[in-house]
Amino acid sequence: MNGDFELLNQLNQLPENFLQVSPKELYQILPGPTLMHLKGIRSEPMFVSVLLHGNETTGLLAIQKLLQEYASTDLPRSLSIFVGNVHAARQGLRALPGQPDYNRVWQGSGFPEHTMMAQVIAEMKSREVFLSVDVHNNSGRNPHYACINQLENSFYHLATLFSRTVVYFISPNSVQSMAFSKLCPAVTIECGHIGEEYGVEHAYEFLKACLNLSQHPTHEIAEHDMDLFHTVATIKVPQTTSIGFGAEQADLRFVNRLDELNFRELDAGTCLGWYEENSKHRLMAYDENGISVSEKYFKYVKGEILLKVPVMPSMLTHDKTIIRMDCLGYLMERVLI
Repeated sequence: MNGDFELLNQLNQLPENFLQVSPKELYQILPGPTLMHLKGIRSEPMFVSVLLHGNETTGLLAIQKLLQEYASTDLPRSLSIFVGNVHAARQGLRALPGQPDYNRVWQGSGFPEHTMMAQVIAEMKSREVFLSVDVHNNSGRNPHYACINQLENSFYHLATLFSRTVVYFISPNSVQSMAFSKLCPAVTIECGHIGEEYGVEHAYEFLKACLNLSQHPTHEIAEHDMDLFHTVATIKVPQTTSIGFGAEQADLRFVNRLDELNFRELDAGTCLGWYEENSKHRLMAYDENGISVSEKYFKYVKGEILLKVPVMPSMLTHDKTIIRMDCLGYLMERVLI
């Protein structure tokens, strides 16, 4: 795919009207993905990425609110903002047809976007980035929670500034937070459904707290201050398998309100849905190393898809586009610290 949006645009100031523009109108003032550097009192910058998924608008709205507050005063710390998929945002889409997922191209090669993200990483490394925040929404029912990729105290403290619910994962390994975790404490914050005002307010309060950090705490975190979970499997549906919910006709049908199972510790034997007994359509589950663990987690009994072991799901979704592009959801286990 060719076009301006593969070329990284860098600015040392906010473009005119950036604080007022809507996500769908952003393309009018930015030619494509843009990295903006703003000077603050402390020189080591905080890095924030927004709109890596073009339809997930909370990050942009939160950063606009934050910058409006500091419009007439110095920022406590330098701030670098990466505005991702501007052109998908114009259409309210996660990504445009033919585009890669902007949160799956921070490692690897093959797309121009891989080169662009490598340029972002190199630029922020040269600036001695202080911390990194990637802001997202999700489509299923989930609490607000933070994700980390390193089991270290500085990461724990950063994550729990947002939520006591923290998820540790190392797969997929091509996400923004994984790349930045090699440079500084890094976190992904999941801010609930698109369009919820509380999500914008929560993200804004967190970003403001991060901007005012003078250093990273390194002491051990109290056990009662964090619920830590480890993502142990990614659930996928084969591309040739049709998907349905409730009474819909499909190769695999899932229970209505499947996403209500998110962040609930489920017992073995919990029913996730149904399958045709004479068919070979099955769910796929892969561990952190990409190895199939389907038989460990699922069993198929008299037309029912059942959990084989106790587990906690996250990000289960009814959005069939997301299921096809990414996954049905994840399985997690509690980690004791």
